[in-house]
Amino acid sequence: MTGFDESAQTMSLVAFIAVATVTLLLCVMTGPDHDDLDEFYTGYRTLSPVRGGLAIAGDYLSAATVLGTTGVIALTGYDGLVLALSTALSLVLLMFLLAEPLRNAGRFTMGDILTRRAPGRAVRVAACAVTLTALVPLMVVQLAGSGDLLAFILGFDSSGFRTGCIITLGIVMIGYAAIGGMKGTAFIHIVKTVVLLVACLTVSVLIMNRFHWDTGALLDAARHGSGAGDAFLRSGVQFGGNGTDMVSSELTVVLGGACLPHITMRMTSARSAPAIRRSMSWAVSVVVVLCLLLTVIGVGAAALVGRTAITAAGPQGNSAILQVSGAVASAGEAGAVVVTAMTTAIFLTLLASVAGMILACANSLAHDLFAHGLHGMRTPGRAPVAGPVEMGTARAAAAGVGLLTIALAVPARHWNLQALVMLSFCVGASALAPALVYSMFWRRFTRTGLLCTLIGGTVSVLVLITGTDLVSGSPAAVFPAHDFNWFPFTTTGLVSIPAGFLAGWLGTVLGQRTAVEERRMYEAEEPWILAGAPPTDRS
Repeated sequence: MTGFDESAQTMSLVAFIAVATVTLLLCVMTGPDHDDLDEFYTGYRTLSPVRGGLAIAGDYLSAATVLGTTGVIALTGYDGLVLALSTALSLVLLMFLLAEPLRNAGRFTMGDILTRRAPGRAVRVAACAVTLTALVPLMVVQLAGSGDLLAFILGFDSSGFRTGCIITLGIVMIGYAAIGGMKGTAFIHIVKTVVLLVACLTVSVLIMNRFHWDTGALLDAARHGSGAGDAFLRSGVQFGGNGTDMVSSELTVVLGGACLPHITMRMTSARSAPAIRRSMSWAVSVVVVLCLLLTVIGVGAAALVGRTAITAAGPQGNSAILQVSGAVASAGEAGAVVVTAMTTAIFLTLLASVAGMILACANSLAHDLFAHGLHGMRTPGRAPVAGPVEMGTARAAAAGVGLLTIALAVPARHWNLQALVMLSFCVGASALAPALVYSMFWRRFTRTGLLCTLIGGTVSVLVLITGTDLVSGSPAAVFPAHDFNWFPFTTTGLVSIPAGFLAGWLGTVLGQRTAVEERRMYEAEEPWILAGAPPTDRS
């Protein structure tokens, strides 16, 4: 089933068990005290710029990104390369536009960032709802794919084994988030990033060596192996020649990837504005290098594995990176080591990515919804929630979000999950990106405008995505046997992103009567948000 020999499968299984054990132990050792909120949410902002950059890069490069990007490159060539470049560009955009203001404006969560400008319980609740809407689908995708991934690596093909993998990995991820907090998950991301870099570099070198470092020979073999011919080196394979659809997709990736809550959460854990600048420099460098390596691996998969074998393992090509690792590895112990290194890197990527997202959702539920939202509604002026109570709530929320993800992932593994990936990125691009840009840089922006942006952008995505060919009307859709496709693009970004910005503008313009006090507050804090200030807590 996999093309891996027995020794590689045995070594991979041993590596999985060892990695899970060691990383859980690391979380226990670095975990926060029971009543220390700042340590749980930010790790006391103790990470150096290098370690912070590696953690940001690790959180940014999810399993869906690594596996999906490699698969798209292997199957579509040029279009996949554009996707890899868009992934790197998204982090560059975050670095130059939002990273420093996010660090200065935030304390723990997305709600803290947004209520710095527009305090209120409604903003907290809306921020929490949008955080869950953006991250839960992405977690379901990655956890649902874990069963197929491990079955592919270890050579098992039973439904019970796949379901057991999903449940087991989900429980491990809950442990990472609930026990380790920000610092524990950061260390896992650092380890994951280093292992992924080493594994991808090794496989890329082996691929180039197979073709005697002749890029032309590699591309020629990829053109033939992909089945696309000369179109492999031109735009249009992925979207059937629809350039507008391609623009919509890449715009969604660029804006959505930079603004997802588990990424912005990392900005608030930096010790200072200069530290976040240096951390982002490291993160961008690592992501760019990894995207280049994934490009080589994707092209190598097309050349050495071929489209038929890649799609037989999965129509999206998510197993391409593992298949080409097995193809270039030599027989014997050395080849088994190469395969084990790559499978371990993917396993770590999967665990770390979902753990980081669970932590972001749990923090938002505990801090935004419970501590400042529902708690504050009971009695005006009531004392804030005690640290141990909020800590317990955060850990319970991590367990709840993780169990919900497991419950959704088990049935979802039978579906095509590309629609859920796009849903997450579209919400990030259409609701969170306009809210953050307006909050940081528009003086007139009001609470009404912020709520309109969050709600309007999210609702537009949820409505429009039901009409895309990712949901119905194509063999790769969630419902391939039905056709209620009424929206002409694969992603909603071309319409929902302007809708999110428009909703914020309309809400601000039409709600000017309530804007005087909010504008005075922003003008008092604007220099600190843009130039640097100790984060404060607003409800």
